[in-house]
Amino acid sequence: MAKQESNFLKVKCGDCENTQIIFDHAASTVKCVVCGKTLVEPKGGRSKICAQILEVLEH
Repeated sequence: MAKQESNFLKVKCGDCENTQIIFDHAASTVKCVVCGKTLVEPKGGRSKICAQILEVLEH
């Protein structure tokens, strides 16, 4: 079985341009802390990213 690689991502909100750090395997919906727009939707593994990815922060 292949190991799933997970990372933290620095993303930019498409509505207010706020940047924040999110996890690419989020278990719950993540919203922008400034305007409330959904940035991440859980999909039972790798999440659906609904924001512009600026940087992959490897651990």
